[in-house]
Amino acid sequence: MAIEKDISRREFIKSSTALTTGLVVSFYLPRADAKIVDRFEPGNAQDKFEANAFVIVKGDDTVVVLSKHLEMGQGVYTGLATIVTEELDCDWSKVTVEAAPADASRYNNLAFGPAQGTGGSTSIANSWHQLREAGATARAMLMMAAAKEWSAPLADIVTSNGQVFHHKSGRSLSYGQLVEAAKKTTAPKSVKLKSNQDFKHVGQNVIRKDGAEKVNGKAMYGMDLNLKDKVYALVLRAPLFGATLKTFDDVEAKKIKGVREIFRIPQGVVVIADHFWPAKMARDKILAKWDDEEALHKSTADIREEYKELLGKSGEIAATHGALAKSKEDAVQTVEATYEFPFLAHAPMETLNCVVQLEKEKCTLWTGDQFQTGDQMTVAKLTGLSPQKVIINTLMAGGSFGRRANSKSDYIAEAVEIAKATKTNSGRPIHVIWTREDDIRGGFYRPFFMHEVSAGLTAENKIAYWDHRLVGQSIMAGTAFDKGGIDHTSVEGLSNLAYDTESLQVELQSPKLQVPILWWRSVGHTHTAFSAETMIDELAHLAKIDPAQFRLIHLTKHPRRQEVLKQATLMANWGRKLPAGVGLGVAVHESFKSFVSQVVQVKVSGKTFKVEKVWCAIDCGIAVNPDNIKSQVEGAIGFALSAALNGEITLKDGHVEQSNFHDYRPIRIHDMPQVEVHIMASEADPTGVGEPGVPCLAPALANAIFAATGKRLRKLPLTLT
Repeated sequence: MAIEKDISRREFIKSSTALTTGLVVSFYLPRADAKIVDRFEPGNAQDKFEANAFVIVKGDDTVVVLSKHLEMGQGVYTGLATIVTEELDCDWSKVTVEAAPADASRYNNLAFGPAQGTGGSTSIANSWHQLREAGATARAMLMMAAAKEWSAPLADIVTSNGQVFHHKSGRSLSYGQLVEAAKKTTAPKSVKLKSNQDFKHVGQNVIRKDGAEKVNGKAMYGMDLNLKDKVYALVLRAPLFGATLKTFDDVEAKKIKGVREIFRIPQGVVVIADHFWPAKMARDKILAKWDDEEALHKSTADIREEYKELLGKSGEIAATHGALAKSKEDAVQTVEATYEFPFLAHAPMETLNCVVQLEKEKCTLWTGDQFQTGDQMTVAKLTGLSPQKVIINTLMAGGSFGRRANSKSDYIAEAVEIAKATKTNSGRPIHVIWTREDDIRGGFYRPFFMHEVSAGLTAENKIAYWDHRLVGQSIMAGTAFDKGGIDHTSVEGLSNLAYDTESLQVELQSPKLQVPILWWRSVGHTHTAFSAETMIDELAHLAKIDPAQFRLIHLTKHPRRQEVLKQATLMANWGRKLPAGVGLGVAVHESFKSFVSQVVQVKVSGKTFKVEKVWCAIDCGIAVNPDNIKSQVEGAIGFALSAALNGEITLKDGHVEQSNFHDYRPIRIHDMPQVEVHIMASEADPTGVGEPGVPCLAPALANAIFAATGKRLRKLPLTLT
């Protein structure tokens, strides 16, 4: 299917042609129990390495890095390219990045197992060693080719900035000039990687690989895709979760010019039209009747009361140590608190959309795909094709925060259902688009949770016990990640509570509800960090010990937490005298193997407050791209602040009450505080960055409000009214 000329410059499917014109270094670096496989296509004159290609060196000296991870604004294209460039020793200005094909046998996320996908803040962490070896292997092959060309000892060959040198003879060749010779070399079984002190690119602030395209408008998102003969599809979905379509009247809808077809699929009523707007106008005119007998009719207030009742009952034990009953008896001071966390929508700027072209022998998709393997399997099952015949062209995504990766592949499955059911447009590309209202009312939210916590102090002001109960839907239940028993994402950050306690017990109840739920940026840490970090603050106040010092006293087994806490409080000049109505609050938390501490300064005026500044220290191992890390942390703070101030999806008789950014409101630019980020020096391997900046913001803010007002806030979003 030809791409229209006005967008062909993106050339988002270059991989297939590039593989036949350059040196491809490719290999599989999977789990320790698997073997590395090099495979050649018989009779291919190019003799290219094909299995798990990450690096392509072209004759014009350009280097293409194939990214197995989705670029959705987090800067992963830049990070992965930096890792390769470091070991390949090439010219950064000549490095480009393209999305890798959907193929779990070659591009699996090593943190997930045999699946290709992006999430859990794993992209850089799981690729760190893999791509270093990819770059180093490519460099070694180029050096071997030059040594053979010059009949020189390999030990005399060096590289620099995309060129190979033999200083004794004064000869040099660019990488591009060595492509043909390098194809004839055999990849070494092992390569020596650089020492950290020799890094030239890692740890530096490089120019983002996707920055210019996003500024000049050339970046290709799903919404931008313009294929020849493409038509548009919108779906009228049930207004209640669990409702199904009974009948519909499309008489008036069919009168809209440009409408091609209207029909039903399991998800609702589909309108296919020449353009988006006639599809939207026609959808608005459809009169549908729904069978809602089995649908959810509850309101948020009903769910809250049910959860309150469940909090009074014992749940499954997620963690326990010490003698809880005795510790409770020994405690001299105690505090109890109940916390409430609402449903939250992901609400990315680019709403869900997918272009699908279903043909007899294959199904081709164009979308910002976050979980290629799961989506391939879903499409294969729906179409009866083999997964290899499901071709996913991964485009950039305008945000996700987890929404584009779900076990049901909902919006992709819907697009395929439409392609299967259409008659008049069979075989044509169909662009299925969700409006903002569809997106926010369409489900897959961060679950509604309630916590009940009781904790106490010894006579020495040490934590005697911590008794914690949680109630909330399980994200993992019924998915491929469901291992049975406790859903660790519900209790992460609590079941492994870092603070020293004589006894600890964490109980979980996971009631079933028809509201579709999903991981949301930082997953369970979004609520567990809040309850833990506000409760520890309450205990510090009870003990009459400075909150930062109280944390340090109880983090004896966690030096990296201690260090980020010290750094954040140092940055904020913690302990200074503040004007009336101004408060400082602190939080420290580990998520995705990274350590973060944040100090928030808030100014309270009557029933309103404004976050003035946030200081953040993060320990995420080696900082591959420091500027990108700071950007991610700043973005995470803004994202978390939106949720802390405004984030709430509510139900009224089963209907989602919010619909767009006017009533599910992200913060505006004037709401954004000044943010100062410090990246801790580290020699440890890189860990997560995209999500760890989220959990600390809300509890640090709540603690700051307490410092300014003496009022404890235990329900999100935070309000003084």
